Amino acid sequence: HLTDIIGIEMTTNAQVQARAAGQSSSMPVMILIAGWLIPGAGHFMQRKWIRGTLLFVSIVSMFCIGLALKGKIYSPNTGDLLDILNFVGDLGNGLLYIIARLFDLGHVTVELATADYGTKFMVVAGLLNVVAAVDAHSLATGRKSS
Repeated sequence: HLTDIIGIEMTTNAQVQARAAGQSSSMPVMILIAGWLIPGAGHFMQRKWIRGTLLFVSIVSMFCIGLALKGKIYSPNTGDLLDILNFVGDLGNGLLYIIARLFDLGHVTVELATADYGTKFMVVAGLLNVVAAVDAHSLATGRKSS
């Protein structure tokens, strides 16, 4: 009689886990995309307020400092390998990159050393944003604990 009860409980637990996996299978992907589009959003969606705020402030600040230093925002239409890699880094900024392109920011030629630093600030901000989005995704899938 006890094994029947245990067997029923195991089946019930398996069914509950299967339902939970089916319902939340798109959530980690949404967290990844949100985290890429808006810095820290993936962590905000998981109620990780402090981590999300720190990421948002850090990434947006780095991007804005890069713009203030007259850094260059790369476009996808060059054939140079370093330009392509810098473009991928810039694209990691998500909506910040899209907004900067819409308002035609960062299209000046790099003439000063500070502008080169600004360019690197924006690329590193994008790479940090990608790492943060992947971190949020790992938290959502359970691969990483808080």
